[in-house]
Amino acid sequence: MGTIEWRARWDAWSPVALMIGLALLLWYALAVFLNAPGAIERVLAPRGDWTWQDLVQACWSLQRPVLPAPHQIALDFVSSLVDWPIDSSRNLLFHVAVTGQSTLLGFVLGTLLGAVLAVLIVHSRTLDRALLPWVVASQTIPVLAIAPIVLVILGSLGFSGVLPKAVIAMYLCFFPVTVAAVQGLRSPQRIETELMHTYAASRWQALWLLRLPAALPFVFPALRVAIAAGLVGAMVAELPTGAQAGLGARLLTGSYYGNTVQIWSALLMASLLGLALSASMAGLEKWVLRTRSRS
Repeated sequence: MGTIEWRARWDAWSPVALMIGLALLLWYALAVFLNAPGAIERVLAPRGDWTWQDLVQACWSLQRPVLPAPHQIALDFVSSLVDWPIDSSRNLLFHVAVTGQSTLLGFVLGTLLGAVLAVLIVHSRTLDRALLPWVVASQTIPVLAIAPIVLVILGSLGFSGVLPKAVIAMYLCFFPVTVAAVQGLRSPQRIETELMHTYAASRWQALWLLRLPAALPFVFPALRVAIAAGLVGAMVAELPTGAQAGLGARLLTGSYYGNTVQIWSALLMASLLGLALSASMAGLEKWVLRTRSRS
């Protein structure tokens, strides 16, 4: 690898490295500031005389800090992955599998619902006026408010386990898919739609051959947003049920016992899972659009 290529990579990554370094310095400083009262009361005062070095060390090693230091979160994160079997509730991958299952099911249901609504809205002026305002209005209801209601209703109907949580995830997934699909299905120019009429194409033929391919560049960015929103919905759905598994349940358990390190490590895993899901949709987008361009 040549010097020019190394310099180009350094120019590309040095701002990122700088921001990460500044964020870590600020985080460690905040950890000292926020944890100092507890460290002095619980650790340093009983020992007698102490120095500022003792204060910093105590703030960065408290058992239940207000703000854990980054290395505490990293150690707890790694420990949960390597010190426990994968089927143990102490392993974060166990919770990832539970939450990921609800997320993916809710994402599939939300995508199907959004696609169906978009097709109906595009092909019917009546449904456009009747459905689209309600689709928009549905997102004004906070998911924290609607989740217990949905879970109670589905529970009374005998549904439990993954499906109720997937419905909450679907609630957050369908909106960006619907809006993007409507915009994409309406994106073909007038001359293109008139050409389909010239060929005596039916509505379904025009949808399949013209509107759906034109909508793909609009839909895939929405899918990346939707799958991340579905993850949030699945985690929120785990809170009111008192679930024993899932990243939301992991957060809830950590808050019950004041284990802030566990809370932050679960948040770290949730962010990594969200990035992985979004990246998988980005990879699918590249593959589909590349295959479409070749055909």
